[in-house]
Order: sequence, then C-alpha cells, then structure tokens
Amino acid sequence: MSNNVYIIGAFTTPFSKWADRSFKDLTRQAYMGVLADAGLENGERIEGAWFGNCLMSHFGQAMIGGNVSFIPLVREGLFPDRAPIINVEAGCSTGTLALHGAATAIRAGDADLTVALGVEKLVDPKNQSGVFRKFSQGLDCLDPQDWQEEYKRAGEQLGMPFEPGPDRTVPMDTYAMQARYHMSRFGTTQEQIAAGAAKNHNNGALNPNAHYRFEMTPEQVLNDRMIVDPLTRSMCAPMTDGAAATLVCSEGFYQTLPQEQKDRAIRLRAIGLAGGKYRSLEDPSLTATAARRAYDRAGISARDIDLAEVHDATSFCEVYQVEMMGFCQPGEGGEFVGTGETALTGSLPVNTSGGLVSKGHPIGATGLSMCAELVSQLRGEAGARQVHDAALALQENGGGIIGFDEALAAVAIYERIR
Repeated sequence: MSNNVYIIGAFTTPFSKWADRSFKDLTRQAYMGVLADAGLENGERIEGAWFGNCLMSHFGQAMIGGNVSFIPLVREGLFPDRAPIINVEAGCSTGTLALHGAATAIRAGDADLTVALGVEKLVDPKNQSGVFRKFSQGLDCLDPQDWQEEYKRAGEQLGMPFEPGPDRTVPMDTYAMQARYHMSRFGTTQEQIAAGAAKNHNNGALNPNAHYRFEMTPEQVLNDRMIVDPLTRSMCAPMTDGAAATLVCSEGFYQTLPQEQKDRAIRLRAIGLAGGKYRSLEDPSLTATAARRAYDRAGISARDIDLAEVHDATSFCEVYQVEMMGFCQPGEGGEFVGTGETALTGSLPVNTSGGLVSKGHPIGATGLSMCAELVSQLRGEAGARQVHDAALALQENGGGIIGFDEALAAVAIYERIR
C-alpha cells in the first residue's frame, strides 16, 4: 500500500479585519473554497477534519471550537454526518499541525480524504488589549518566572532591558532580543532586515489575499514607528482575521480523479516536527531540527528547494530562518536577504505571498495559508508573483514560546508531480 499523500485542494480567504464575519462565516468560506479548488461538488467523501484555532476562547468558545464552527455545514449536508472533527492548537504552528494530522490519517490508512482547516479572529474593536493578553498564554503560565528571568538575563547581556509594553505582544520583545544578538555576533544590520521587510511588502502588493497590499522601500521600513528596537512596525506582522484550508488524499483516491484534477495535485513529500526547549542564544533553533527531519524523510537537501515560505512574524525571522533551513551558513542570513537572494528574481525566493508581515498572521490559519501559497506556485497559478519552473517548495512554521525557541516547529516539503 502506498503512503503517498496528495494535496488536491488549497484555499485561503483574504486576510483582513473581518469584524462582520464570525468564526462560522470564515469556516464556511474556507471549506467551500477548498472544495471548489479541488473540483469537488460536495464533501460527502471526507472522512475527517482537523480544525486549527488558538484564541476563540477570547470570544467565548473555550472548547470544541471546530465542532461548533462546523455545525451549519453539517446541518446543511455540506460536511458528512458523523465524520470526526479534531481540534488542534499549537500556537502559531497550529495550521501546519492540523495538516500534519490530516496527512497522518491518510498515511496510516485510516482515511482516503481529509481536510485541514484553520481560522482565527485577532481583531476585537471592543477589547483589543484582551487579545494582546491572550498571546501571553503562548508561554508558560504555570511558572512564568522562568521565562521572565530568562529574558531579563538576556536583556542584561544585550544591553536592552526586558520591558514588555502595552502596544505589542511579548513575542515581539523576544524577537527583538534575538535580532540584537544576531547583529552583535554576526554584524547583521537593521538595513538588511529592512530590505527583507520591503521585499515582502512588495510581494504582498501582488497578492490579492494579503492584508497589506502596498509597496515599500527599505528606507520607508526604517523610518516607520519603532515597536521595539531594532524592529519597526513594517517589520512586524499585523493583527488580522482569516481562514485557510487544505484537502489531502491517498494514492487510491488520487487515482480515481479525472486527469485535470490529477494535473493540479501536489505531493506532500514530508513534514518534520521538533519540540522547543530553553536554550542559549548561541544554540541553533528547533527549526533546524525540524528542517533536517523533513529533508531526511523527503530524501533531499536544502540545495533542492526552489522556493520557501518561512514564519516571519518579524522580518528578522526571515534572516534567521534562511540559516536554520540550510539555505545559507549561520551568520550569513543578513547578507543573503539583504542582497536580494530571497527576492522573486533571486536564487531562492522566500515569502512570495508577502510573508506574515504583509499577508498577515491569523495564527490558527497561518500555516495553511503558507501551504496554499506554495501549492499555487507549484501549480504555476501564482500570477504576477510566480516563480519560474518551481518543483520543490518548503514551508517553515513555528508556534508558542519556550525561552528563545518556539514550543513546536513544523517544516513541510511539497513537490510538483506533473
């Protein structure tokens, strides 16, 4: 029995401030969108859904968020009666973990067609500070003194006291400390980080689903309002709402499809996962481990990748993750990004979607929106931001915080098969 997994549908809503759309509205939009993308008239053959969300509790739904969000779809016969809906939460890596669950059921032989769907609303005009406070629950809430002391020590080492502010989430402070360390050790510059941010804003201007759709120069990025040194507002992902979904199937299901649908299918070669721990700033991130596991399972190396989406919650993250993914040597990320290697016309395009800083970051949906971008690229359907003749693509998505690691990191590899 083949354990191949194919993506036959991928869809993302536009990311924006959707005050007039509920979780159920966004779930419906993503679900119906992914069915249409796959060319399926209905979802009657779907055998399970993996639903990703993190902050629905802020809006009053602390448990069974996916089951509740799917009620109208089940009631109307759009989602199969008695098919299980599994709720997934892994911080900002939730969407990719939902995909991992849906794909694992296929590989195990437990299902032939599954759906992964992520939805998030991060904009609350009545209580935005309450949403900000929810982000602190992505750290250790049982022993918060552990990470507070860790960051205080690091701040003293870097000459920047750890002083979280009401205008940002705690993760922004941790990214800023990592950026400052990288700058002091390797000579990375704020201008290089700004070049990456401007590149992603320019990519986002070409993406009809991006939250921010305007071009920027590196100078404009540098002159924007400072969030926490060295990160300006344009280097940080905005709070946004949205949903995304992916349909995955088995070899057997794939072989029953019409040729037109087969031609648009993308193979999921591998997903590598890694768990976070308290580490020193000198040590490599857990994402390097997740990437190595994904490469090993796919039987390829970093040199084989044609394009990537990486988790740039801040633009420093792109500088760092191109190193962790093995696209350049440790310490060379600033130059790699700053000289245009990750641009649409560069040697390895990264964040063609606009990345999180332009596309937006509705955390439960983010990983699946990355998948949708890479699927569109491998199909040759990305329009003005199309990468020429891309065959292998990588996605890096991390979530939660343990010290200077994420709590979980996922690296997925996708392959064009036609």
